[in-house]
Amino acid sequence: MKKSYCPIDTFINTIKGKRKGTIILHLFRGDKRYGELVKLMPDISERMMSKQLKELEIDGLINRTVFPEVPPRVEYSLTNLGKEIHPVLKGMYKGGLLFEDTIIDATIY
Repeated sequence: MKKSYCPIDTFINTIKGKRKGTIILHLFRGDKRYGELVKLMPDISERMMSKQLKELEIDGLINRTVFPEVPPRVEYSLTNLGKEIHPVLKGMYKGGLLFEDTIIDATIY
C-alpha cells in the first residue's frame, strides 16, 4: 500500500483494481475458497483473480490460509483491517446503485 498526499487517495489506490471491493464484500459474508470466489465473479479471469487476491493480501486486507492436505486447500478471509473498511465499501455500493439508473447504456447507440 502506497501512502498518498490525501488519505482518500490512499484508500482508493489500495482498493482500486479489477473487483477488489467486490472480493472484500464477498469475504465479509464468510471465508471463501478460491473456486468459490471464481464462481461468484464469473466476469473476472482466474489470472486476474489471483493477482487481485495477492495484492489484497500484500496490503493486509485479506488472509490466505493453506491447509496441509492433498490436494492443498486454500481459504481466504478478511483481516481486521479488511473488516473495518466494509462500511465504506457498502456505502460505495449503495452510491453505485443510485447512479446506475442515470447511466445510459452505451450499447444502444
